[in-house]
Amino acid sequence: MRILKAVGSAAVWAVAAVGVLSVLVWAASALGLVKPLVVISGSMEPRIMTGDLLLAVPTPTDELQVGDVATIRDEHTGRLVSHRVVSVEPSGDGRWDVRMKGDANVSPDGGTYVVGDRVWQPVAQVSGGGDVLARVTQPSVAIPFGVALAALLGLSLLPPTTPQAASAVVVPEGQGSVPEEVRS
Repeated sequence: MRILKAVGSAAVWAVAAVGVLSVLVWAASALGLVKPLVVISGSMEPRIMTGDLLLAVPTPTDELQVGDVATIRDEHTGRLVSHRVVSVEPSGDGRWDVRMKGDANVSPDGGTYVVGDRVWQPVAQVSGGGDVLARVTQPSVAIPFGVALAALLGLSLLPPTTPQAASAVVVPEGQGSVPEEVRS
């Protein structure tokens, strides 16, 4: 029981740490400080693989260099595209024309991305992290995981077990304190 409680306690602490990290990333994302991105295509392989998790931060467009990877919303599909910058030029009115190309693509993306003064730029990559994130957020995984976590939390909150007190031997007065040996 002691080992089970220790494992439960360690698991609770590990999940709590992941939970705190998740809340921090969520808060930073809600404040527009970071954007977690799950890679869903192979257009940037082999450097950025399908299923990777990217963490992007806002970057001033005027600091964007040819060769950088940027994440820009495609106005036609509404999806975010993370590709390598081929060119970046001011177009007036504080807007920029950015052309990009996926590393695994033969030709640049069709058309120019017109952006404002900031774009998202990936600064961290977790190999396979997007796949893990997608799997653990599915109800068929999240619900059993939550039940198991609640059980481990319950185990970690159990009071400590103490050894039972040894049975006391009551010796009638005058009989001595040590039992006599019986010989047969």
